Formats: sequence, C-alpha cells, structure tokens
Amino acid sequence: MLQLVLAASVFTAATAVYGAIGLRWRRRARIRREILGVVGALDLEPYHAAAMESRATEAAAAELLLGGYLDIDGEGAALLAEAGRDPGRTPVHRLPAALLDAVRRHDPEPVSIGWIDWHDEEYRARRSAYRSERDALLPDIPRMPDGDGRKLLACCACTGVTLLLSFWAVAAVLLVMARPHGVLEWAAAAAAAAGLAALWFADDAHQAVLARTACEDPLGDRIGAEPPHPSLAALDQQQRFHVLRSIGDHSRWRGTDQGLAEDGAEGEYEDEDDDWLDDDWWADAYHYRAANHEEEPDDKNKPEDEPDGDTLCTPSGTCPSDGVPASCPCPLRRP
Repeated sequence: MLQLVLAASVFTAATAVYGAIGLRWRRRARIRREILGVVGALDLEPYHAAAMESRATEAAAAELLLGGYLDIDGEGAALLAEAGRDPGRTPVHRLPAALLDAVRRHDPEPVSIGWIDWHDEEYRARRSAYRSERDALLPDIPRMPDGDGRKLLACCACTGVTLLLSFWAVAAVLLVMARPHGVLEWAAAAAAAAGLAALWFADDAHQAVLARTACEDPLGDRIGAEPPHPSLAALDQQQRFHVLRSIGDHSRWRGTDQGLAEDGAEGEYEDEDDDWLDDDWWADAYHYRAANHEEEPDDKNKPEDEPDGDTLCTPSGTCPSDGVPASCPCPLRRP
C-alpha cells in the first residue's frame, strides 16, 4: 500500500516540476522568435554596422584611401592627397568627412588614424553623435527574462527546491525500507523509482531548456553575420595592411616625428631606424676617449707598475704620457 502512495506522490511532483519546465521553455521560445524577428528585419547602414563592431574609423579611412583623399604609407602615417587638399571636395557620408577634417587640421604634417580615433576630441564627438543618432532609430528589442529584480519569485523558487529535495530524500528512504508484496506493489515501486530518477535529472532538463532558448546578443550575432563594409572589402592586401597599421598606432600624431609619452604629453618620438650613426661618430668617440685620458688618475686605484706623467721614457723610446705629448718631460719627446 505504501508503494502506491509513493508512486502517486512522486508522479504528482514530477508532473509539476516538468510542467513548469515545459511552460518556461514555451515562453522563452516565443520571446526568442520575437527577438530574432525584430533583429532580422533591421536595415542597418554600413557605417552603423561598422560602428557597432568598433570599425567605423577603419571603414572611413578605407573610403578616404580609395577615394584619393588620403595616402597612408607603410609606417601608418596618413597624408592628404591631391583630392584631400581641395576644400571643395568632401565625402558624402558624415563619418569619413569628419575624419578628413581631422587630417586636414594636421596638414601638412602626417598623422596616424589611430591617434585621431583616440585623441582628437572633435572627431570623437562627431563620431559619438553619429552613433547616438543611429542607435536612437533602432526599434525596441524584447529582452529575454532572466529573473533579475524579482526577489519574491526567486525566494519562492528557492523554497520550492528545498521542499522538493526533502521530499525526494524521504520518498527514496521509504521506497528502499518498505518491501513490496505482490505484482501491484512491485509495479508501484517501479513507477515511484522511475519518478524519483526523473526528478533527479530535472535540473539537467532545465539547463538544456536555457541553452536551447538562449539569446544573449542577437544584435551582435546579426552584425557578425553581415559582410564587411564595402570600403574595407574593396581594399587590396597592401592597402589593408597600411590602414591597419595606421589605425593600430595610437601614440604617434605626427608620423614618425612626434608621439605621446606615457603620461599622455606630446613629445618627440624616437624611432629605432634614426640615422644616428653619421660620418663623424668615430671622431666623437675619439675625443671622448681622449678626455677620459686627460683626467687625473687616482693614486689608490693606479697599478703599481704604471709610470707617472713625469717619468722618463724607457730605453725602448716609448713615452708613458703618449696621449698628452706636451706634458712629457723626457728628451725623447722634445723636438
């Protein structure tokens, strides 16, 4: 008789638990379809999509390079081309136009695109204004419920889980302790054991529902699936390398001549390829060595066998003060 009661109780509990899981699955699946429908219907501007990937400046630089407004060398320094120096010629889109104005403010000296993107306040303000205006046009995207801010529901769920675990433990102990008699009790005991096993895997079923209905960043997934900006796709390999080299340089603002120190102050940029080894480097090194030789030697650190400047030359005709001929007192050094 106890097995029948346990079977009915476990079946009721399992039905309630898996019913709640099924209702949550249905609700999350419906919200997920709504989210994907709204995101799929979006008509994103290419520069807006690039801005969401933090590649708007890169796309603008590519358009200016392809349009003949800029020239970017192998070091990443951007210079105005013939079309860029003409004040009457400006790109149609506001974002490459803002980048062209920023480069014109530094003309005729070169500037890296990365420095403009990070440190040019006017360009950053115009880029942020464009992003804000385009984001304001996006429709409201439904959010997947995550339970945040619903403390009462969370407390009820915690209490329910505690009661369910207690029930499962008591039912398992009673099922093991009570010996069934007859076919009906054995069948009830088997049904109760199957219900307890189903309750044991209820959390795995819940996690599977959450994983299959997950929709964390649908807009980011949509943008990631979009093709790159047309200007970026039109670049050849060398042009792409130059643009990436320039956009990745956040410190140099005057090509290879100026840079930013660690505290953000402007200062000279030291290039490893500077021609510091000029034709007179050996003369400077010789004078530096002669100046060290003219210094007064330390008596304590002087070797015992080293002669002084007033010592007469040795019979071999060598003078110990060979570096300072005028101070040699010996007759061998006199004309």
